[in-house]
Amino acid sequence: MPKTLVIILGPHAVGKMTVGQQLAKITGLRLLHNHMSIELTRKLFRHSEPEWQDLNLSIRQKVFELFAAGDFPGLIFTYMCAFDQPGELEYLQNIIELFRSHGAHCHVVELFADFGIRLQRNQTENRLLHKESKRDIAWSEAEMRETSAKYRLNSYKGERLPFESYLKIDNTNRSPTDVARQIKEYFCLEDREEEKP
Repeated sequence: MPKTLVIILGPHAVGKMTVGQQLAKITGLRLLHNHMSIELTRKLFRHSEPEWQDLNLSIRQKVFELFAAGDFPGLIFTYMCAFDQPGELEYLQNIIELFRSHGAHCHVVELFADFGIRLQRNQTENRLLHKESKRDIAWSEAEMRETSAKYRLNSYKGERLPFESYLKIDNTNRSPTDVARQIKEYFCLEDREEEKP
C-alpha cells in the first residue's frame, strides 16, 4: 500500500497541529508539527543565531528522509508558509518530490480562519501544552500581529499553486475533528491501525 504525505499549511493558531492530531488518530499517519523541532532548537540556540535555522531544518529533513524511505504508512507535516517569500513553495515541493520518489501519495491542505478566532485559539490548553514558546501570551499575540503584517500567510482566492493534490478549508467555525474527517474523505485516505511510537 503506498505511503502518504499530508502537509497542512496556515498562519499562527489556525489549527494546523490540532487538525493534524485528529487526522493522525483516524489515519494512523504520524504527525510532525512544526513546533516539535522549534521547541528543541530554541533550547540550544537563539532564533537570531544562524545555527537555530540550520538545526531546525536539519531535524525536519532527517525526519522526511526516514519516513519517505522507511516502512511507515506516512507522515503529516504542519508548516506556516509565507506565500510571498521566494523559496517557500519550492521548499514544500522538494519535500513532496522526496516522498514521491519513494512512491508516496502527497497532499497539501491549507487552513484559514478569522484573525479574532485565531487569537482565541492562541490561548488554548492544547496549544500551550505542546508549544512552550507560546506560553507568554502577550509576546505570542504581538508576534502573531507582527508576522501577519510582514508576510502573506495564506494564498489568495483562486491563486495558482504548484500542488497537484490540494484542498483549502475555512475552519473558522469548524472543529478539528470535522476538518480532519473532511481531509480524510477528500483525499480518500485509508483507515490504518498502527502501534503508536
